[in-house]
Amino acid sequence: MASKPLKYVLFLGTVRENRLGLRVAKFMQNFLLKAGHDVDFMDAQELNLPLLKKPLHFYKNPSDAPPLLVDLGNRIKEADGYVVITGEYNHSIPPALANLLDHFPGSSFSYKPSGIVCYSPGQYGGMRAAIQLRALLGEIGCISVSNIFGLPQTNKSLDEEGKPLNDHMESGAKRLLTQLDWHAHAMRNHREGFGIPGK
Repeated sequence: MASKPLKYVLFLGTVRENRLGLRVAKFMQNFLLKAGHDVDFMDAQELNLPLLKKPLHFYKNPSDAPPLLVDLGNRIKEADGYVVITGEYNHSIPPALANLLDHFPGSSFSYKPSGIVCYSPGQYGGMRAAIQLRALLGEIGCISVSNIFGLPQTNKSLDEEGKPLNDHMESGAKRLLTQLDWHAHAMRNHREGFGIPGK
């Protein structure tokens, strides 16, 4: 019996002018959809959340929270896993990405896996930011799988519509998704069969 599709939230955390991240997001969204998954795309630039002052879990009465935060929080909770796309600003995580994730409590993400996709126009592909992001994702409860999908020279790897320009794109995404799918299925089965601690 075929299992129901996995539901992933795809985060894009870059907002800088002339960003390449949207190319990466289009490619990953298409790749996930072709694999039969449900994809909920959350783009920091389009969401345009304010600089963090009061995260969702600081509202004693959820009805007092901004409707957008409540909606995003529910969608994050409903996901089976996360794909997080990061650029590299000053060898670190883009501030808009941390700002987006920090608006929600760790309990929204916990006991689900994540996969990191990093990119840059240079030769290192955003790996320095990815290693820092791995620590953050672990702390909020969605431990990243071991594979990191790095995209060096992104402007030569994807066109503006996110179509791949070399073989690395498909093979690299497949390696990441193979790991992520396994963990997402295993964790969903365990949550449904045994619940999660403290619940």
